Amino acid sequence: MTDAAELRTLTQELLAEHPPATTEPLDFLKARFDAGLAWVHYPAGLGGLDVPRSLQAVVDAELAAAGAPDNDPRRIGIGLGMAAPTVLKYGTEEQKRRFLRPLWVGEEVWCQLFSEPGAGSDLAALGTRAVRDGDDWVVDGQKVWTSSAHLARWAILIARTDPALPKHQGISYFICDMTDPGVEVRPLRQITGEAEFNEVFLTGVRIPDAHRLGEVGAGWKVAQTTLMNERVSIGGMRIPREGGMIGPVARAWRERPELRTHDLHQRLLALWVEAEVARLTGERLRQQLVAGQPGPEGSGMKLAFARLNQEISGLEVELLRQEGLLYSDWTMRRPELVDFTGRDAGYRYLRSKGNSIEGGTSEVLLNIVAERVLGLPAEPRNDKDVAWKDLAR
Repeated sequence: MTDAAELRTLTQELLAEHPPATTEPLDFLKARFDAGLAWVHYPAGLGGLDVPRSLQAVVDAELAAAGAPDNDPRRIGIGLGMAAPTVLKYGTEEQKRRFLRPLWVGEEVWCQLFSEPGAGSDLAALGTRAVRDGDDWVVDGQKVWTSSAHLARWAILIARTDPALPKHQGISYFICDMTDPGVEVRPLRQITGEAEFNEVFLTGVRIPDAHRLGEVGAGWKVAQTTLMNERVSIGGMRIPREGGMIGPVARAWRERPELRTHDLHQRLLALWVEAEVARLTGERLRQQLVAGQPGPEGSGMKLAFARLNQEISGLEVELLRQEGLLYSDWTMRRPELVDFTGRDAGYRYLRSKGNSIEGGTSEVLLNIVAERVLGLPAEPRNDKDVAWKDLAR
């Protein structure tokens, strides 16, 4: 098995053959993928070397020290955090080889076509239809809250393929080409003034059966892999101490003593400790992932992420007083990524309101933690065995 020393050697060989200072970033990233140093825990030939996930830190440290380019993970987070692990687990060999390399190097951006106007928290109630037509599926419906749809080449999509089955059983999972005829993307302007997400209308979109992930009717099972990875990628992202939302507040506290009060000091101390606990818990969760797939613990991390972001950004606005009420720019933009720490306090306060909705609402995640982590009795679900077509809507 490849160990840390061998990984350092492989990384140094990559750097020698493709010096970052003289190699185009995209060419370097392709060479890194082909060398198995993209995500080392993935299979050989798919950007990895079949070694433990924990050894990725060895590669990353060597590349960072050499000033090597990264793949801008914030811009392609949906592809990296949700599409890739789902394709890896359920995709055919052909699908894996077609999609994983351009996904990782950032040539192709991905989005997620899951939520609908009438199927958000109750995602399994979705009504977008996919009807078989020879070797294709014809898809009609509407999706909403689709981050990066205006940039995406590909989308992970769940649609109803058998309305005569109960809602969780009649769903299939597809890869949708966002450039195909019948795909219409419309911006949704947020409270921040930006439109980082969209609504997507699908009208007679033809998806080849070769772009289906998993068996027909098994889409809900496939989607669980996506959703568990989504919550880990949102709530368990790797950040340094005082990274994320707590960083700007701590800096303001140190640099502007005239703003300090005893009450704000006590609240900042409590939130700093909670942020550090969440950060270390995220490290532990990532170590657990070495042994297998993400579990419901990711839901707990995502819950903590949303609550802390909202409380910390609220504290920052109070700390800055009148200055915290200002908002620098209401320009309508369609950004490529969400930058919490690169904007002002007003932006952080407004944008964090979405953290308890996106990636699974906090109310739904509380149920998941209660039932799957704590083992509490499940809520009664009267529609579990009723055909989707017979449900009241």
